[in-house]
Amino acid sequence: MLIQDMTREMSVDLLRRTHIGRLGCAQGLQPYVTPMSFAHHQEFIYSFATIGQKIEWMRANPLVCVEVDEIVSRQQWQTVVIFGRYQELPDKPEFRGPRLVAHDLLAKTAMWWEPGYVKAIHHGEERRLEPIYFRISIRKISGHQGVPGG
Repeated sequence: MLIQDMTREMSVDLLRRTHIGRLGCAQGLQPYVTPMSFAHHQEFIYSFATIGQKIEWMRANPLVCVEVDEIVSRQQWQTVVIFGRYQELPDKPEFRGPRLVAHDLLAKTAMWWEPGYVKAIHHGEERRLEPIYFRISIRKISGHQGVPGG
């Protein structure tokens, strides 16, 4: 196997083809990684959630990391890492445009609202189902790929 750098174009192409990744955020010195559904558009990754640990942590520290991959085999794969900034898109007139973009992009994927908008019990209490749209501005993107041979 040979590991190669991916161009920006190759990395963006992977973002367009993929809709599941892992979101990394941190509070103090403690990192937290969780799966997330997303849609890519221009210089943003759009997503949706309800209130919980990741939203609370990103509100406190908007610097985040997203990892996306496509694995065919141990020798053939692509991985993209994004460093970015969280921005909530509240239900206010000034955010109407970006919220519509987020909704329309995410709605192209079947069952896009799961698991963010399903009933959940957290610490013995039912989670509030208040929709929170957000986007992550792509500040830096890099990718690597494994190819057979070498």
